[in-house]
Amino acid sequence: MKRPHLFASGGAHMDRRGKILGPHVPEASNPGAMTEEPGGSVFNAARAAAQRGCSVSLLSLRGGDAAGERVAEAIEAAGIEDLSANFLDRATPSYTAILTEQGDLVTALADMQLYEAAFAKQLRRRKLREAAMKADAVLCDANMPADAIAQLLDLAGDKWVYAIAVSPAKVGRLLPMLARFSCVFMNRGEACALTGISPEAPNRHLARELVAKVARSGVVTAGSASAFCFEGNTVLQITPPSIGCIRDVTGAGDALAGAAIAALMRGLPLAEAVREGMAAARLTLESETAAPRFDKDAFREALALIPQPGEATDRELEM
Repeated sequence: MKRPHLFASGGAHMDRRGKILGPHVPEASNPGAMTEEPGGSVFNAARAAAQRGCSVSLLSLRGGDAAGERVAEAIEAAGIEDLSANFLDRATPSYTAILTEQGDLVTALADMQLYEAAFAKQLRRRKLREAAMKADAVLCDANMPADAIAQLLDLAGDKWVYAIAVSPAKVGRLLPMLARFSCVFMNRGEACALTGISPEAPNRHLARELVAKVARSGVVTAGSASAFCFEGNTVLQITPPSIGCIRDVTGAGDALAGAAIAALMRGLPLAEAVREGMAAARLTLESETAAPRFDKDAFREALALIPQPGEATDRELEM
């Protein structure tokens, strides 16, 4: 049976994570440990989608340095077709996060000037245009500048196009084209930035605003709190079961997006696709890496722990 093919475009760079050892003291030197590995929203999602049955082609940008070599090796190891451009005179983009001892994000810095400068030009290459047009579906993230996202949407035509919001600072890049996306994956902070809703507002207001602004569907996560997905005027809520030991939050949202997209491409309804995404996110939260490898048995066990989504009432969405 032919595997569905996903064309993914966006961030594939070095992820650096510093974990504070002990209580976080603001505006002071904190003891900790730093790790790094190839990551990026689209790349993390692409790896999850590949593990869940998709064949994947990836377009990103990297420099001619050791970090770029590591990213290229990781793409190959994941069994993903690498269509990325290599700029020998530039540094590979990077994302540096500072985490508490419990794995929660304190702050992060994205050094991604190369993405801003060169994505739109790469999408004019004939090979990449043909790859995007031949795919069954397209995925992008908001690491791409708005003009490049618009080009990708034009290439995709009437295919399903998925988007990952990436951050509150970048999600606005999706806004002018929001109605053209089949499904947008975001966390609550990104959803608030996208809609202009106050972070203190109840989920009910946020859900209604998203339903009004997003033409097809979306998924909104909130860490260990209830997530919700919407499709048309239907809003479904799902509460993830607790996890005994969260090792790192990095990559969990990307894994959710990748596994959910793979499920949607297999024909599953959105509610079931989100369950599969939450199973992949759970395995990521339990792992030291942002894009863990998991076998079918581990995934099946994680999926069995995820409850069925239910239609959210106004009372539930106040939470």
